Amino acid sequence: MFFNDSELNQDAWTVSELTRYIRELFEIDFRLQDVEVSGEISNFTQARSGHLYFTLKDEGAQLKCVMWRSDAERLRFRPDDGDAVVANGRISVYEASGVYQLYADRLEPAGRGDLAQAFELLKQRLAGEGLFDAEHKKPIPRFPKKIGIVTSADAAALRDILNVLRRRYPLVQVLIAPTLVQGAEAPSQIVRALQWLDGRTDIDTIIIARGGGSMEDLWAFNDEMVARAIFAAQHPIISGVGHEVDFTITDFVADVRAPTPSAAAELAVPDISEWQPILRGLKAQLAADMRDNLQQKRWQVQTLARNLRHLSPRASLDNQRQRVDGLYGRLHTAIHRSVDRAQNRLAVAQAGLVAYSPLATLSRGYAIVRDGNGRIIRSVQTVKSGDPLSVQVSDGQFDVKVDKKD
Repeated sequence: MFFNDSELNQDAWTVSELTRYIRELFEIDFRLQDVEVSGEISNFTQARSGHLYFTLKDEGAQLKCVMWRSDAERLRFRPDDGDAVVANGRISVYEASGVYQLYADRLEPAGRGDLAQAFELLKQRLAGEGLFDAEHKKPIPRFPKKIGIVTSADAAALRDILNVLRRRYPLVQVLIAPTLVQGAEAPSQIVRALQWLDGRTDIDTIIIARGGGSMEDLWAFNDEMVARAIFAAQHPIISGVGHEVDFTITDFVADVRAPTPSAAAELAVPDISEWQPILRGLKAQLAADMRDNLQQKRWQVQTLARNLRHLSPRASLDNQRQRVDGLYGRLHTAIHRSVDRAQNRLAVAQAGLVAYSPLATLSRGYAIVRDGNGRIIRSVQTVKSGDPLSVQVSDGQFDVKVDKKD
């Protein structure tokens, strides 16, 4: 189909008209209707219909390719990413997306591509050094408090990870170390971001993530410097790079490989919805155990209180206090009786003393005579005339002098 002059002179073409015109230009160039193109396969997929979709690339450009099922069934090998091939076919435009592509009818292998070969060589060398060995894999903490994420700050992979973390385990904190994930500067930035997170003491797990892409898009994660930084990390690392069919060196050296960034988030945290019934059961069991324990302790306290009352010295003290009161009363009575008896004995003694007292004798008319030295005169022989004497009678005394003696 060709356009007439009136159509070409229109002021504005529709997108469909312009795209169809470009397709016609490709189709009238006979050189583009039977071409051979060599390159490396990437982004290879096979649809349910059996049609093959892939990209041929070299170090400078990429070319989208399609091979219909009828042609794909005649292939003598299974194409895969990284294969170096020679494709034969025609160039045309897929109008729905406005891209030109090779409609291949033959495909021949030409050996592994440069990127795939570099990938295999590095993989074999690092594996020989033991960087992939299971003995070096660190376990992922079951209930992390904080997770570090190494990825692009504006990547869809980061949004997917954050959504999964919020849904599964909203208790976890997240620290993002933004970095390039594609291009020549990406490996060094990835290493710096990883080392910054690994140098912290508040990180439990680190996720390295990127969305899917071709081998060259993911090549930063096949870098030896990145691989050795992951191996040297002190914290456990989960690799969530690309899609399920994508494999990078990072996947092999990390402690755990996740097929997607979202899966990496799922591996990093538990699902709180699965733990809620368990926690409710534990809470109920704990409450029941506490009630039983409190009841048991209450019984123990009551038993100890009864034992304390039984063993308490209070009853003995009460008895002893009452006994003391009784003894005090008896002692008081005994003292009074003893005092009364003593007073009686004293009265008798006083009466006897009064009876035998010289004063009593004097009251009957007798007197006591003493010499000048106070000695009692018992014999007339002890005095002579003229001696001064003192005479004591019942109501006093007086002095006399011896006149004569008989």
